[in-house]
This record gives sequence, structure tokens and C-alpha cells, in this order.
Amino acid sequence: MSISYGDLMQVDLGKLGTAVSDWQKVVSSLRQLETDARDGLKKKSDRARWEGVNAGVTRKFVDKTVKEFADLHTEANSIFQVLEDAHRELVGLQKGVRALTAEAKEKGYTVQDNGDGTVSVGVRPESGADAKKGKDGKDDTKAERQHYADSITRKVAHAHDIDVSAKLALKRAHGGDLYNAGHAKYDSLNDAQVERALELAKKREDMSDRELAELNRLLRHNGRERDGEFATEFFEGLGGPRQTLEFYAALSSDGTGQDASKTRLAAVQDLQKYMGHALANATDPYTPQSVRGDRQHLPSWWGSEFRKLGTQEIEWERGMWSKPYGYQVLGGLLRYGNYDPAFLTPIAEHITQLHQDDPQRFLSNKPAGSDDRYGFNPSGKLGSGNDPLNSVLEALGHSPEAAEQFFTEKPTAYNEDGTIKSGAKTDFKSYLDLFTGKDFEWTIDRNTANVLHDSEASAKALNHGPNALGHALEAATTGRPYDSDVVDPSVKHSKAQAELVHDIVEKFAKNPDLLTHNMNGDLKDEETGPLYALRDSLGNIAADYMGDFQRSMYLESADSKVFPVNGAPASLESGQAQRFLGLVGQDPDAYSAITAAQQAYTTTVVHDFLEAEAKGLTAEDDSRVGHLVAPGAAIAGIMSNSRADAIYDYHTASDAEYNEAVANNAKWVGRFLGLGTGAIPPPFSVAAEPVNWLVEDVTASVVKSVEADTTDEAQHAAGKEYSKGRIAAMQASSQAVNSFFQHHQEFDQETMDAIDRAVRTAVGMSHSDGAQWNSSGDGT
Repeated sequence: MSISYGDLMQVDLGKLGTAVSDWQKVVSSLRQLETDARDGLKKKSDRARWEGVNAGVTRKFVDKTVKEFADLHTEANSIFQVLEDAHRELVGLQKGVRALTAEAKEKGYTVQDNGDGTVSVGVRPESGADAKKGKDGKDDTKAERQHYADSITRKVAHAHDIDVSAKLALKRAHGGDLYNAGHAKYDSLNDAQVERALELAKKREDMSDRELAELNRLLRHNGRERDGEFATEFFEGLGGPRQTLEFYAALSSDGTGQDASKTRLAAVQDLQKYMGHALANATDPYTPQSVRGDRQHLPSWWGSEFRKLGTQEIEWERGMWSKPYGYQVLGGLLRYGNYDPAFLTPIAEHITQLHQDDPQRFLSNKPAGSDDRYGFNPSGKLGSGNDPLNSVLEALGHSPEAAEQFFTEKPTAYNEDGTIKSGAKTDFKSYLDLFTGKDFEWTIDRNTANVLHDSEASAKALNHGPNALGHALEAATTGRPYDSDVVDPSVKHSKAQAELVHDIVEKFAKNPDLLTHNMNGDLKDEETGPLYALRDSLGNIAADYMGDFQRSMYLESADSKVFPVNGAPASLESGQAQRFLGLVGQDPDAYSAITAAQQAYTTTVVHDFLEAEAKGLTAEDDSRVGHLVAPGAAIAGIMSNSRADAIYDYHTASDAEYNEAVANNAKWVGRFLGLGTGAIPPPFSVAAEPVNWLVEDVTASVVKSVEADTTDEAQHAAGKEYSKGRIAAMQASSQAVNSFFQHHQEFDQETMDAIDRAVRTAVGMSHSDGAQWNSSGDGT
């Protein structure tokens, strides 16, 4: 029976704490008895000159007695260690669940125990929380309530696994024999959990669905523990890098085969995720000290051994016909987890250089005749897993430090076996140059024998590599995993990251044909660029560097205090920045990310200025505020024109797609208002409650302006494709100023009217600038 939410909330862990103390005393007493028996009784027995029956019986009896004292001490110590660890972890989980519950109730929510280990979070009718509707009429509390439900449920599930592991460990330590002590020996609960995980892993594909689910739970709850102890001992227990690959290959193949059930497929998808995170943890040399005071991580030779195995065939069953290469198997695990640069970067360099030498190398042995579900990437995201280049780029996308090192440091040349090629240099200056080269070949990562049979699926698969490249570039330039929504004010753009962004903008501004999307062939003189699929990632990069892009619009100085940047400046060239934005803005996701970030950034700049000037501001200062909104308006103009180009010239997107994309990128509003320019605290925290209105207002303004930034074909033909977008931008800027005035009553009406008028005028003119730059070719 699973532990329920109610169990964890109500259980008195003080009793378990008392039991821990009692067992600690027992251990101490038995240790003394063992010492007395060994140093006293046994030494006397060994020195005694027994004769007759005593020589054969008494001495053996004494030896056996001393051993039993030692066994009793071992058993007692195992029980104590298991109970102590279980108590410590359960106390932490209980505190966490109680804190989350209290926090949810403060917001007017209710936590309902479903009785099966899960909870549901609803709204207390009288709390008023149910009235928190968004301006579109939708329930704005739904996502937050689900967050509480998921967080609490995860902690309850972890508590259940600790309970199950402790029971099994205690049973094995006791052994079930009333007259024989000292069976399984454990120095911690972790030891027992590793033992059980390895016991299950030895069964490999013979594990039942229930057993595989148990292994996944052990990996899920322990594989990412900060000290890395469980993860390290688990992989060491598998035997080494080759055995790790054999184990994962056997399980992933078993779960993705044509006869595999949906339950089995889901289980190996979980295994891929949890093993990947555990491997990242185990190979991190900077894990903190464990409770015992030591550091746990795999030795560095694991990385070099994986590189050696990368080009070797892996066989987990004797006589296999189709044998994958080590990198194909390893790639499935690398797709999950934040890996240390010392481990991942050499692997990424080696794989990339192997691909450069022969792009089809790893696809030559793919399992023919299988459906696309089969592979070493059970998740199915961005390929079947046959091309490790896609896998390692995705790994870089989750590993910011490794990604930054990969793209910003000088490439290292590697031999076939993964060793460094002494004294040799690569024939390219950087991996950005390599991937954006005209002759770089991307592959179709599908398992089907005839990739031409379904041309649409193959065209989609050809974009897996560029998509993964985009993710890697996002991580390298922003300092966070590409799919993370965490706002961390301490993460600033490094000099290397900023220089990389400068190089990215320059690269694509000078080579727009890399990003052109003319898939429908409606423009006769243009071909679809090989990297158009990474425009959404480039849009996210532009959004993250919004201060740098705004500086570039009207040649703001590199040390501007009015338009601050997050860390080192990228120092973008104005024309290149305009062309870059014009290119990526033709993608709905990139357009919405840039639009949301632009409005949020502009709002913070304006609000910071108004806050600083306060009562000293007069109507004569209207132009000063107008200058603050001009760069953002120019970017909005570029976006309007780019959107019209995509819809009416290239016919590769629709107004509906642009409007739908904005909902997915509303996170940029919270991110910029959270980081802001340093004056606004992170939203949704206790300290930031007063500015939650700002997040809501700007989010609503972004959605409204995106929906209004439309035009029909006749307007486009008449050169008025951005007229509605211009009006929307003016209204958004007016809203940004007036939202500040509504919450600050110290300004007179004349001043507010003058500033509002100046802002609308400046935005109207700058929006036209941006649209004309883009339309004339300066932007594209």
C-alpha cells in the first residue's frame, strides 16, 4: 500500500527519531561487547592450553560466540544506519510537503488527498482565488495549482520509496533467522537502494514491467541527489562504460520494439531520462560532499573509455546481426542531464569530427525494416537515435557550461579512437563555422528502410539536427538549459557568450540564405535554407539579449546606463542586428519571443526612468521618455514586416500560427520583469507581490499587440502590411506608461498627457523606421 499525502502530513516522525537514538545506543553497547569478547574472551581462549574435549569444543564455542557478537553489532549498525537515513530524508520531505501546503492555502487553494499517493489542488470558494481570471477569460490559477499538485505528489512518492527501501533493507539485515545474526551489511540506506537497483538491473530485459517501474523510481528519486553517491555506485555496480551501454541498449531495444506494449515503451522512456540524469550526476567531479564527508563521482577515465567505445560495435546478445555503435547507444542517455564540460565537451567534439569525416557513418548500420519508434532514443524527440550528432547537440542544449566551452574555445582534434590527435589542428576555426558551412551535411535520422516513401516525414527528420543545434546555441549563449524557465538573476552573460552572440548575428546576417524558408517554392529565386528550423532558437537568443539589440537600433553607446544589458555587452552592428531580426522574425515562435521580450524590456526601462525621476518629472521631459521607447518600437516594426513577409510572400505561416505562438512565449515577460534592469525584484515571490500587476499588464499587452499585428492581402499589396502593427505598438507603449501612472499618483495630468503623447509619437515613427529597414532589404 502506497504512502498517502495524509500519511506523510500526519505521521509523528519523532517516534522514528527516538528509535534511531535507541538503535544508536544498541550499536554502541554491542560494539563494546564485541571488543570485550574479541580482546578478552577470545584472547584468553587462544592462549589457553586446552586438552581433551575442551580443545575441540570449548575453543570452537568461544570462537562462535565472538563471531555472533560481531554479527549482532553488524546487524544493529545496519539497522541504525538505514533508520537514521530514512528518518533524515522523511523529515525533510515532510517539512517540504507541509511548507507547500501552507503556501498553497495562503493563496486560497485547497489540497485534496486522492488516497493513492497523489493530490489535487483546488480553489477555496470564499478565498477569491477563483476570481483570478485572465483577460481572455481563462483560469490563471490552473498552471500554478498544477505546480503545487505535482510538487507535493513527487515528495509523497519519494517518501513511499524510502519506506519501501527501508523495509526491504531491514528485512535483509535481519535475515529472518532468530538464531543467526549479521546478514546484509549496510552503511546507509543508499547502500540498500543501490543493492536493490543493481539486483533489478542484472535481469536486464527480463525485468517485468513492475520491476522496471521500481528501478525507475529508485533512479528518479536517488539518481540526482546532490552528493552523487547513489548514481556513482549504481554505474560502478553495472561494471563499467561497456556494461552501462550494454544494459541501456538491451532495455531500450526491448521497450521500443514492434511488439513492445505501451506500458513498456513508457517505462524505457523513463529509464532513458532517469539514467541520463544519473550519468550526468555521476560524472560531475564537483558534486558536494556526502553526509559521510566524501565526494562521489566516477573517475575521469570513464569519459575516455566512452569515446573509445563510441566507434566500436556493442553486442549485448551473442550472435546479434545488427550491432549499434557505442555512440548511438550513449547518445540516448546524453539527451538528458546537465553534464560537466570535462566529460561532455570532448565527446561532443569527437562525434562532430566523426560526422564531418563521414556524415553517413552511423546511419549505415541502422536497424532496417523497423518503424521509427525503434531506437536508442525512446523519447522519439528529434530522431530515432541513430545519428549521435543530434543526440550530443541536444546534450549540449541541457549543459550550458559544456555548450559555451564547445562553441567558444578553440577546437581540439581527435583520433578515431577518441584520443587527442597530438599536434594536429582541425580544418575549421570554430564549430559555429563548421555547422553553418555551405557543405555541412545533415542526416535524416529515421529507421524506416525507404526514407523517400514519406517525403514529409523525411523533410521533418532533416530538421532534427538544426533544431538540436539551436538548442545547443541557446544554452551556450544564455547560460541555462534551453528548456528551462527558471529565472536566476545571478546568471549574467559572460564575455565569451556575448562574443558568440555577436558572431551568430554576424554569421546569419551575412548569410541569410541559411535561414530562408521557401518550402512552398512560392519565390522562384530563393531556396529553403538548411538551418531555417533553428530560427525559433535564434529568436530566444535575441530575446535573452534584448538590451543588446535595443542598443544597436539607434547606435546607443556600449556603456549605456539607460539601456542596460545582462552582463557583458554583445556590441552588435546595427545593420546586422536589423537583418538578423528580420530573418528570424519570419518564424512565429521567434517573432513572439522577441515581441514579448521587447515589450517587457521597454517597460522596465520606462518604469525605471519614471521611478527615478518621480516628482521631478514635468511635461518638458516628454521627449526623454519618447527616446526610451524608440528602439523597441523599431524592433516591433521589423517584426511586423517580417510577419507579413512570411504570410504573404513565403506563405510559410499564418496569422493564427503567430497568435498561437505568443501564448507559449509569455514566459519572456516574467523573465524580463523578473531580471529587469536590476530594479524590479523577481515576480511571484513574496517580495515581488506589488509588481505582479506589471507582469499581468505586460503579458496582456503583448497578446493584444500580437493579435492586432495583422493585415490582409490587399493592404500588403498596397505596402501597408505593418499599419495595424504600428497602431498596436503605439497602444502597447501607451499602456506601459499609463500602467505606471495608475499605480503612482504623484504626477499631474499635464505631465502624464505630454509623456503619453510623446511616447505614441516616438513609437509610431520608430515602428515605421524598423518596417522600412526590413522592407528595403536592410533587415533581410
